[in-house]
Amino acid sequence: MKTGPFSLFRRALKAAPPVHPLDRRLAKEWIKRRLASIYPELRDDPRALEAAYQELDLEPRAGSKAGDPHTYFEVRGGR
Repeated sequence: MKTGPFSLFRRALKAAPPVHPLDRRLAKEWIKRRLASIYPELRDDPRALEAAYQELDLEPRAGSKAGDPHTYFEVRGGR
């Protein structure tokens, strides 16, 4: 299958826009609050809370539909 310049241009237009740093920071804070509420033992241990957040291995994604203002985070992998 040949890929011409027009197909490359169309594919570039369909690429998801980058997630704004403010959205990323707010999402991280919200997820950490949820972890602390679900697992009370993490409330007084910031290192363990950060480790639990890192283990989730989240990947930010922009909204899937045109004009969708929401950012979604999906789990990439697990151990």
